[in-house]
Amino acid sequence: MQIEIITGSPRKDSVTYRVALHLQAALREHTDHIVGIIDVREWNLPLLQNVFSSVDQTPEAYKPLTKRMFAANAFILVTPEYNGSYAPALQNLLDHFPKQARKAFGIVTASVGAMGGMRASQQMLLLVAGLFGIASPNMLIIPQVDKKFDGNGQLLDLGFKPAIDNFTKELLWLAGNLQPESVAEKRTVYN
Repeated sequence: MQIEIITGSPRKDSVTYRVALHLQAALREHTDHIVGIIDVREWNLPLLQNVFSSVDQTPEAYKPLTKRMFAANAFILVTPEYNGSYAPALQNLLDHFPKQARKAFGIVTASVGAMGGMRASQQMLLLVAGLFGIASPNMLIIPQVDKKFDGNGQLLDLGFKPAIDNFTKELLWLAGNLQPESVAEKRTVYN
């Protein structure tokens, strides 16, 4: 299965990017899935003007991104909270692609504050439904993210590990059950 972690913060020193790094490393260590990170900072997408409905209809500079979006079986959306919602750069990236019907989505919000982006998580549930995706009900809400992960994505607060493991296990179960039998047979269980 191919899983793309989309990190939505355009900030240079994004603390939510730490979470994406950690999730990628954990999934690679415990499964044989292909796990990539799509970082909005790397793509410099203009405001939406055209939907990239196929690789052939995508501008050359964005074809690698389009291939990854179409090939993904599941997504993990990682975002900070901006004014009670998710990052506009994340919305812009997703708007460039057609609906992601029947694909699993994991929702991860993080903040340096005590709420962990809780309001953004509720907005993201609406976003995933609008994409025709299927959201895992086990979201990962991360308060005080700067104290839980270092700059390289290493978990500093080991007491938070069970929340990460539960989020990952439930997302993989959902994604595996949404896949055709040939893909589902190859999946592994996250422990």
